[in-house]
Amino acid sequence: MITFDELNTQNHDITELSNVLHYLLSDRGMCDTQVTCDLFFDFVDKVTEHLDVEDSQIYPKLLKSSDLQTINTARNFMSGGMEIKRLFADYLKKWCGKQGQELRIKDHKEFVRSTGEMFSLVLARIQNETEHLYPLVRKINHQPSAAA
Repeated sequence: MITFDELNTQNHDITELSNVLHYLLSDRGMCDTQVTCDLFFDFVDKVTEHLDVEDSQIYPKLLKSSDLQTINTARNFMSGGMEIKRLFADYLKKWCGKQGQELRIKDHKEFVRSTGEMFSLVLARIQNETEHLYPLVRKINHQPSAAA
């Protein structure tokens, strides 16, 4: 069972990493450092883990609701999560080496633009979760601290 505190911590960590990475990746020389690469893949892992937790612990409960609006909200968030995963996979395929955790940046300007879009997508998702998903879960859960 995941708590709202844990979900909020995940979102905070993802936001913090995206802000730091945005700064680091804008400097071409920093893109090739191991520290930046490690932070980047920590970000990737945290986003993936967060989406997986929602898939396994949040949505199943919402989909069992008798309220159609709750079910539709869950389906919309699930669909959005699947789209983020798809876009993330395409992004990683383009910018990461096949050997695993390495960045492969040939066009730095395009990489920064593409990465900024990915960060914006993830941060918008976090905002939507905070404003729409979590209040709904609290409403149907009747437990103020447990999300699932």
